[in-house]
Amino acid sequence: QVQLVEPGGGLVQAGWSLRLSCAASGIIFSRNAMAWYRQAPGKLRELVATITSGGSINYEDSVKGRFTISRDNGKNTVYLQMNSLKPEDTAVYYCNAGPYSDYAATHGFDYWGKGTLVTVSS
Repeated sequence: QVQLVEPGGGLVQAGWSLRLSCAASGIIFSRNAMAWYRQAPGKLRELVATITSGGSINYEDSVKGRFTISRDNGKNTVYLQMNSLKPEDTAVYYCNAGPYSDYAATHGFDYWGKGTLVTVSS
């Protein structure tokens, strides 16, 4: 069974940094694309960042220059380093993984973590 476990969330103040981690099991990690999504209260889930198996990266415009996605294939782990956090970054963040396709790149890959709450206070 595929599992995505996402420690790293928490409560931080605006301007602070936080790193999310997602440890994957049940998949050949190095062959899968990884992504982070988030869903704020009352809003739709949105894509935050994607990293392919080849290391190609894309970010949502609002996080460019502040967030960094990376992966460690040896640890089967993807990270989201979040700097200069803003209150509007408050959301449940979801790890996402699966084989890459053009469709999945915009709709979500096959597997989802349970989410971790990031709350940014003023």
